[in-house]
Amino acid sequence: MSALWSVGAGLLLLLLWVRHRGLEAVLVHHRWVFVCLFLLPLSILFDIYYQLRAWAVWRLHSAPRQHAQRVRHIQQQVREWKKEGSKRYMCTGRPGWLTVSLRVGKYKKTHKNIMINLMDVLEVDSERQVVRVEPLVSMGQLTAYLNPMGWTIPVVPELDDLTVGGLIMGTGIESSSHIYGLFQHTCVAYELVLADGSLVRCSPTENSDLFYAVPWSCGTLGFLVAAEIKMIPAKKYVKIHYKPVRGLQKICEKFTEESKKKENSFVEGLLYSLDEAVIMTGVLTDEAEQSKINRIGNYYKPWFFKHVEKYLKDDRTGVEYIPSRHYYHRHTRSIFWELQDIIPFGNNPVFRYLFGWMVPPKISLLKLTQGEAIRKLYEQHHVVQDMLVPMKSLEKSIQTFHVDLNVYPIWLCPFILPNNPGMVHPKGNETELYVDIGAYGEPKSKQFEARASMRQMEKFVRSVHGFQMLYADCYMTREEFWDMFDGSLYHKLREQMNCKDAFPEVYDKICKAARH
Repeated sequence: MSALWSVGAGLLLLLLWVRHRGLEAVLVHHRWVFVCLFLLPLSILFDIYYQLRAWAVWRLHSAPRQHAQRVRHIQQQVREWKKEGSKRYMCTGRPGWLTVSLRVGKYKKTHKNIMINLMDVLEVDSERQVVRVEPLVSMGQLTAYLNPMGWTIPVVPELDDLTVGGLIMGTGIESSSHIYGLFQHTCVAYELVLADGSLVRCSPTENSDLFYAVPWSCGTLGFLVAAEIKMIPAKKYVKIHYKPVRGLQKICEKFTEESKKKENSFVEGLLYSLDEAVIMTGVLTDEAEQSKINRIGNYYKPWFFKHVEKYLKDDRTGVEYIPSRHYYHRHTRSIFWELQDIIPFGNNPVFRYLFGWMVPPKISLLKLTQGEAIRKLYEQHHVVQDMLVPMKSLEKSIQTFHVDLNVYPIWLCPFILPNNPGMVHPKGNETELYVDIGAYGEPKSKQFEARASMRQMEKFVRSVHGFQMLYADCYMTREEFWDMFDGSLYHKLREQMNCKDAFPEVYDKICKAARH
């Protein structure tokens, strides 16, 4: 009985405190209360469900058999939409809050929702070194499936919950992208259900225009139902070299130099201020010095970006061996460094040892429970942006980020951009080295104002022939958007495949100026 009284008294005090501070203020500045008490346990239940489901599918070998049936169901839904008179645009029926993007698309309420329940690994072809998967397969699911077989994929974007479909229809990047390019460049074929209900396969040699137009199209050319992705042999460890560098010019020079070295399996930079960074290079290996193995993915370990920062503070270089899967998902536990704004004490050793196994909360649950007031406050006082710019413009780009945003750490990830057809390619006729500059957090710039500051950033990125990742808030006009992206092939296919009545234009789907 006394225990119930204690719980009741505690809840009463919590409610009084919330009333005193104001619910909006508590949810924004003390969101950790809600996250720790509710979202972390719910996230664990989500993970358990999906792991049990994946295990059952694997044991029963049901994925390939059910795939064809599920695709036919999607085709049937599209044909029913046509019979109804094609009165509304179509979109996937997956709720907007389930996506990793921080944007919640309101179009889900007005468009015809096509249910696509495709979340399984279909086939591993060791001879061709290709894995065939459904679009809702996540990166965490895929690496857990392939690694025990001795395989991995060349580009494993950081967060566990990123899906194959999102990484193809949007984009994806990893510290191996200076060799392999973006996620789309590791794909060898796509299968889509088109606006007329037909099923087509496309590759560089089969329906090639469609193959090159699909990436970055955000589901506005058809419904992705399967993808074939290259595989490479997996190794046990990644041997990481940490090197602190000071001075912006030296940082840019060193980062560019390492990014051009093909012997580096991985290249990554974390910029902690305008003139302080740690540049990391890694190589895959099966051998490791036991005393230098760091299982950074274990729940009680420091968050990776905090671990890296120690090399900067101590002004020392270092070498470690990180198990490969731990390395691929090294930023997952702290959602890069976003979690420090939600759970400020999350990297405290006591919290890590007691509750670290529950971290991170699902991004989808954070979105579902944020409410309109918090969303607007985050929009005005928080930035989550990835800008892709030519490596030759790196120094100028970092200075622009510093003036307009002043958000640190900043993530630097190099990638090679081939001159393929499609929405994103270099300005010239040759492959070019680019870099992803990722800014996530609360801007410290005194003149920061979300719309004006981001429009200024977008203008700069266009001026250097860069690109903005489309998962984030985009403030460009239609003319500015198509100045940044090459829409020639995209618009040609939209016309040829009668997409204009079936799907919204990509600009109307993702840009704030166009969304209702």
